[in-house]
Amino acid sequence: MNKTENERPVFPFTAIVGQEEMKLALILNVIDPKIGGVMIMGDRGTGKSTTVRALVDLLPEIEVVTNDPFNSDPNDPEGMSDAVRDLIRQNQPIPVSKTKITMVDLPLGATEDRVCGTIDIEKALTEGVKAFEPGLLAKANRGILYVDEVNLLDDHLVDVLLDSAASGWNTVEREGVSIRHPARFILVGSGNPEEGELRPQLLDRFGMHSLIGTVREPQLRVKIVEQRTSFDQDPKAFSIEFQSSQKELREKIAQARKILPEVKLSTELRLNISKICSELDVDGLRGDIVTNRASKALAAFENRNEVTPKDIFTVVTLCLRHRLRKDPLESIDSGSKVQEVFGRVFGSVD
Repeated sequence: MNKTENERPVFPFTAIVGQEEMKLALILNVIDPKIGGVMIMGDRGTGKSTTVRALVDLLPEIEVVTNDPFNSDPNDPEGMSDAVRDLIRQNQPIPVSKTKITMVDLPLGATEDRVCGTIDIEKALTEGVKAFEPGLLAKANRGILYVDEVNLLDDHLVDVLLDSAASGWNTVEREGVSIRHPARFILVGSGNPEEGELRPQLLDRFGMHSLIGTVREPQLRVKIVEQRTSFDQDPKAFSIEFQSSQKELREKIAQARKILPEVKLSTELRLNISKICSELDVDGLRGDIVTNRASKALAAFENRNEVTPKDIFTVVTLCLRHRLRKDPLESIDSGSKVQEVFGRVFGSVD
């Protein structure tokens, strides 16, 4: 798909220096959206927003029902809007087109109506039709919903987002009129820990948690500054430099999505993952499920169909560190606690 001339240039994902943990978490969520999204916490100016927006260029194309406001999946009844399902019931032809997975930005001041959509009650009562004005959740279906400074968002709105992300549906009710539509998206949140953390109950709902810090090494800092300057001076020329590495990564992600269903995770490894969660006193089973999914996604990303202990070691901190905090005043574990327990359960990893 060709970029239009007036499209805002995006910093290439493969040009981003460092922050490997954050990049890996984002890639794994694109490979398996059921991981449940990622929360990225880090200092100001560490490239959180740049990295998330750079992901857009790597996203694969998907089939959608043409002109459907919910990006309905023509091959999955569970991922269709009611209108599309009705057309299928009536044996009507369904026009299908291909589009890139979309990324929707949630502005900080967004209202619940803007996020969930609104029902025109007057029209519903006078004309007897369910007049629904879709919101950002409809637009984000089968895509990515990005919330910068999610820790400053109203808790109620965060609840709404997390409920939709977990259930895959958004329901809007007003004056006895109810509309329901698919809302399956990868929720990506970012924030600065100085401005406060999310409540532990909300944090637990994010599949992965990435902690990023300011790069301290002078040579790397120089490289980052030089790259940013080059990009700002001539975004087009800078992007051309990274065209082949972007293409390679794009193909690698597409291949990983294809082979993911075939990836095996042995009973012994699943047992060890649950031992780690149990020893760390992780509430519920979300930690076990996410670690299973993320390690499979990593194996698929490396074009393998069998998960190894090293895969689990690579993702386990990202999947569990934010589930250890019982007290809202406690800080999030950097990863040492998770790695210590991993070492006890698995021993050394080659």
